[in-house]
Amino acid sequence: MDRLIYTAMSGASAAAQRQSVLANNLANASTQGFRAELSTFRAVPLRGDGASTRVFAMEATSGHDDKPGAIQRTGRALDMVAQGRSWFAVQGLDGTEAYTRAGALQVSPEGTLMTSSGLPLLSDGGAPIDVPPGSTLSVGSDGTVSAKTGDQPSSTLGRLKLATPTADDPLRRGEDGLFRTASQEPLPSDATARVETGALEGSNVNPIETMVGMIAAARQFDSQLRLLQSAQDSDKSAAQLLNVQG
Repeated sequence: MDRLIYTAMSGASAAAQRQSVLANNLANASTQGFRAELSTFRAVPLRGDGASTRVFAMEATSGHDDKPGAIQRTGRALDMVAQGRSWFAVQGLDGTEAYTRAGALQVSPEGTLMTSSGLPLLSDGGAPIDVPPGSTLSVGSDGTVSAKTGDQPSSTLGRLKLATPTADDPLRRGEDGLFRTASQEPLPSDATARVETGALEGSNVNPIETMVGMIAAARQFDSQLRLLQSAQDSDKSAAQLLNVQG
């Protein structure tokens, strides 16, 4: 059997994986703070006897597109955008500190400040922020959360933890969609980070570009399947010639 099937199979597998990544990006084109996932592949020459005329498609280190999404004005006091390269710190379902750009906040029935997906926001001290019952919240540009109950003076509940990743310890997307550092260690609180209230950051996915990429990936996949079919036809023809009675 022609070894072409193995190289074609690696190309088809890479195209299918790219299609899956692009489909997930397109599905999150309207998700707040979503960062488009990148898929990267490299050509690896096949070593062996004879000339190295064939290559395998191998997955390389992939990451995410870090450019910010479009800002959507809402006017809601608990909607906010982390400015620059800073991220909101939240407590993941596994109990570890994670990071998100989704800034639509709400108060849970238990009085904990949370994201719209139900994850507790962390303060710069690393603990969730508890909100007094019946109070009205406001958030300063530095992330300071204040509560006002009735005619009582406003009281400070804490400051949202805003963290800025570094090149030495970049963020990576986890299976739960949240981001964590490559070292798995929490980032320090960034005292210079600021937030903009009354707005939300949209997804940075470009739907048109993503759809064009999906079409290209589908065509690449079809090309690899045609190579597999050609290898099969050649194998059948060779078998027929060997079976000819001389």
